[in-house]
Amino acid sequence: MGINATIIGQTITFAVFVLFTMKFVWPPIKQAMNERAKKIEDGLAAAERGEASLAEASQASDDALKDARTQAQDILAGANRQANDIVEKAKTEARTEADRIIAAANEEIDASMQRAKAELRKEVSAIALAGAQKVLAREVDASAHDDLLKQLATEI
Repeated sequence: MGINATIIGQTITFAVFVLFTMKFVWPPIKQAMNERAKKIEDGLAAAERGEASLAEASQASDDALKDARTQAQDILAGANRQANDIVEKAKTEARTEADRIIAAANEEIDASMQRAKAELRKEVSAIALAGAQKVLAREVDASAHDDLLKQLATEI
Protein backbone atom coordinates (compact mmCIF):
# COMPACT_ATOMS: atom_id res chain seq x y z
CA MET A 1 0.00 0.00 0.00
CA GLY A 2 1.09 3.35 -0.80
CA ILE A 3 0.81 6.69 0.70
CA ASN A 4 -2.32 7.41 -1.24
CA ALA A 5 -4.18 4.43 0.17
CA THR A 6 -3.09 5.38 3.68
CA ILE A 7 -4.37 8.92 3.23
CA ILE A 8 -7.65 7.64 1.86
CA GLY A 9 -7.95 5.19 4.82
CA GLN A 10 -7.13 7.93 7.26
CA THR A 11 -9.63 10.24 5.61
CA ILE A 12 -12.35 7.61 5.76
CA THR A 13 -11.47 6.80 9.38
CA PHE A 14 -11.49 10.52 10.23
CA ALA A 15 -14.86 10.97 8.49
CA VAL A 16 -16.30 8.01 10.44
CA PHE A 17 -14.84 9.46 13.65
CA VAL A 18 -16.40 12.87 12.88
CA LEU A 19 -19.78 11.27 12.09
CA PHE A 20 -19.62 9.17 15.25
CA THR A 21 -18.68 12.20 17.32
CA MET A 22 -21.45 14.32 15.75
CA LYS A 23 -24.04 11.60 16.33
CA PHE A 24 -23.12 10.31 19.80
CA VAL A 25 -20.68 12.70 21.55
CA TRP A 26 -21.81 16.20 20.58
CA PRO A 27 -25.53 15.91 21.51
CA PRO A 28 -24.89 15.20 25.25
CA ILE A 29 -22.20 17.89 25.35
CA LYS A 30 -24.48 20.37 23.56
CA GLN A 31 -27.37 19.44 25.90
CA ALA A 32 -25.10 19.95 28.98
CA MET A 33 -23.99 23.31 27.57
CA ASN A 34 -27.63 24.35 26.95
CA GLU A 35 -28.59 23.28 30.48
CA ARG A 36 -25.64 25.22 31.88
CA ALA A 37 -26.61 28.30 29.84
CA LYS A 38 -30.20 27.97 31.10
CA LYS A 39 -28.97 27.74 34.72
CA ILE A 40 -26.84 30.83 34.19
CA GLU A 41 -29.81 32.72 32.70
CA ASP A 42 -32.00 31.59 35.60
CA GLY A 43 -29.32 32.70 38.06
CA LEU A 44 -29.05 36.11 36.42
CA ALA A 45 -32.85 36.47 36.42
CA ALA A 46 -32.94 35.48 40.10
CA ALA A 47 -30.21 38.02 40.85
CA GLU A 48 -32.22 40.74 39.11
CA ARG A 49 -35.36 39.70 41.03
CA GLY A 50 -33.28 39.74 44.22
CA GLU A 51 -32.04 43.25 43.48
CA ALA A 52 -35.61 44.39 42.78
CA SER A 53 -36.79 42.70 45.98
CA LEU A 54 -33.96 44.35 47.91
CA ALA A 55 -34.92 47.74 46.50
CA GLU A 56 -38.57 47.13 47.44
CA ALA A 57 -37.57 46.00 50.94
CA SER A 58 -35.33 49.04 51.33
CA GLN A 59 -38.17 51.32 50.25
CA ALA A 60 -40.58 49.53 52.59
CA SER A 61 -38.16 49.86 55.50
CA ASP A 62 -37.70 53.57 54.73
CA ASP A 63 -41.48 54.02 54.67
CA ALA A 64 -41.86 52.10 57.94
CA LEU A 65 -39.11 54.21 59.51
CA LYS A 66 -40.84 57.42 58.37
CA ASP A 67 -44.14 56.16 59.77
CA ALA A 68 -42.45 55.25 63.06
CA ARG A 69 -40.85 58.70 63.29
CA THR A 70 -44.18 60.37 62.59
CA GLN A 71 -45.89 58.20 65.19
CA ALA A 72 -43.14 58.94 67.72
CA GLN A 73 -43.53 62.68 67.09
CA ASP A 74 -47.30 62.35 67.55
CA ILE A 75 -46.79 60.47 70.81
CA LEU A 76 -44.32 63.10 72.04
CA ALA A 77 -46.68 65.90 71.09
CA GLY A 78 -49.53 64.16 72.93
CA ALA A 79 -47.32 63.63 75.98
CA ASN A 80 -46.31 67.30 75.94
CA ARG A 81 -49.95 68.36 75.69
CA GLN A 82 -50.87 66.05 78.54
CA ALA A 83 -47.96 67.36 80.63
CA ASN A 84 -49.05 70.94 79.96
CA ASP A 85 -52.63 70.04 80.91
CA ILE A 86 -51.42 68.46 84.15
CA VAL A 87 -49.30 71.53 84.94
CA GLU A 88 -52.22 73.86 84.23
CA LYS A 89 -54.54 71.71 86.34
CA ALA A 90 -52.01 71.73 89.18
CA LYS A 91 -51.70 75.53 88.89
CA THR A 92 -55.47 75.90 88.99
CA GLU A 93 -55.72 73.61 92.01
CA ALA A 94 -52.87 75.49 93.70
CA ARG A 95 -54.62 78.82 93.07
CA THR A 96 -57.88 77.41 94.43
CA GLU A 97 -56.10 76.04 97.50
CA ALA A 98 -54.27 79.35 98.00
CA ASP A 99 -57.57 81.24 97.77
CA ARG A 100 -59.12 78.84 100.28
CA ILE A 101 -56.18 79.25 102.66
CA ILE A 102 -56.33 83.04 102.28
CA ALA A 103 -60.07 83.02 102.93
CA ALA A 104 -59.57 80.83 106.02
CA ALA A 105 -56.79 83.12 107.22
CA ASN A 106 -59.00 86.18 106.67
CA GLU A 107 -61.81 84.51 108.62
CA GLU A 108 -59.38 83.67 111.40
CA ILE A 109 -58.08 87.23 111.40
CA ASP A 110 -61.64 88.57 111.55
CA ALA A 111 -62.46 86.20 114.41
CA SER A 112 -59.27 87.22 116.21
CA MET A 113 -60.13 90.88 115.70
CA GLN A 114 -63.63 90.29 117.07
CA ARG A 115 -62.18 88.49 120.11
CA ALA A 116 -59.62 91.26 120.59
CA LYS A 117 -62.34 93.92 120.32
CA ALA A 118 -64.49 92.04 122.84
CA GLU A 119 -61.54 91.72 125.24
CA LEU A 120 -60.68 95.37 124.69
CA ARG A 121 -64.29 96.35 125.43
CA LYS A 122 -64.17 94.35 128.65
CA GLU A 123 -60.87 95.96 129.63
CA VAL A 124 -62.16 99.45 128.76
CA SER A 125 -65.34 98.86 130.71
CA ALA A 126 -63.28 97.58 133.66
CA ILE A 127 -61.04 100.64 133.44
CA ALA A 128 -64.07 102.91 133.16
CA LEU A 129 -65.64 101.17 136.14
CA ALA A 130 -62.44 101.53 138.14
CA GLY A 131 -62.23 105.16 137.15
CA ALA A 132 -65.84 105.71 138.10
CA GLN A 133 -65.24 104.04 141.47
CA LYS A 134 -62.38 106.34 142.19
CA VAL A 135 -64.31 109.36 141.06
CA LEU A 136 -67.35 108.51 143.08
CA ALA A 137 -65.20 107.24 145.88
CA ARG A 138 -67.60 104.56 146.60
CA GLU A 139 -67.97 101.03 145.50
CA VAL A 140 -70.11 100.27 142.52
CA ASP A 141 -72.10 97.05 142.46
CA ALA A 142 -71.19 95.27 139.22
CA SER A 143 -74.28 93.08 139.12
CA ALA A 144 -76.57 96.07 139.57
CA HIS A 145 -75.00 98.03 136.81
CA ASP A 146 -74.44 95.13 134.38
CA ASP A 147 -76.91 96.57 131.83
CA LEU A 148 -75.13 99.90 131.98
CA LEU A 149 -71.77 98.20 131.34
CA LYS A 150 -73.11 96.19 128.41
CA GLN A 151 -74.51 99.36 126.86
CA LEU A 152 -71.19 101.08 127.39
CA ALA A 153 -69.34 98.10 125.81
CA THR A 154 -71.55 98.20 122.70
CA GLU A 155 -71.02 101.92 122.32
CA ILE A 156 -67.26 101.51 122.53
